[in-house]
Amino acid sequence: MACNQTLSGIVRDCQPNIGGIVEVYLANASDVSGVTITENKVTAITMAASAKFKKYTFNRNTGSMTSTYTIDPANGTRFVTTDLVLQFSRMETTKRVEIVALAAADVVAIVKDANGVFHYLGHDEPLAASAGTGETGTARADRNGYAITLQDNSAELPYEVLVGTGGVDLDTIVG
Repeated sequence: MACNQTLSGIVRDCQPNIGGIVEVYLANASDVSGVTITENKVTAITMAASAKFKKYTFNRNTGSMTSTYTIDPANGTRFVTTDLVLQFSRMETTKRVEIVALAAADVVAIVKDANGVFHYLGHDEPLAASAGTGETGTARADRNGYAITLQDNSAELPYEVLVGTGGVDLDTIVG
C-alpha cells in the first residue's frame, strides 16, 4: 500500500544564509513540564517551578548542529539523529565540572543558529552525551579546551522555536 503524503514543494530561498550556531540553552529534561507545538513550531515551553534553561556560549565557528535522517525501507524504519557539538576554550575546573555534569545529564536544548533561527532538541526523548574530549593541543596556536557532543534521537527533524510575539518568551525561561 502506498504512503500518500501532501507535498507542498520548496521554493529557492534568495535570502542570505549563514552556517553555524551562536548560542545554546540547556535544561534538565525533568525541568520542562510541557512543550506546545502549533503548526509545526514550538510556541510555548512550560518549566517546573523556579527551573530555568542555562545559556552556553562559545567561540565563533566552534559549535554545530547536524541532523542525519536514517531510513531503512526494508525494515520500514526512519529516524533522525541530531548531534549538537559544543567546544569550550581553556581547560579549567568550572568547565570540567560542567562537562562532567552534561555527560551524565538528560537534557533538552534550544539552539540559536547563525541565521537567528531557534531549534528545539529533546522533544521525543532527552539528549544524551555521545562523545567528549579534553585536549591541551600541541602547538601554541592549537585549542586548549573541552568538547562535548549531545545527541538527540527523534522521529522528526528538530522543531523551530517561535520566539517573541505569539511564541516562547526566552526571558521567562532562561536564567
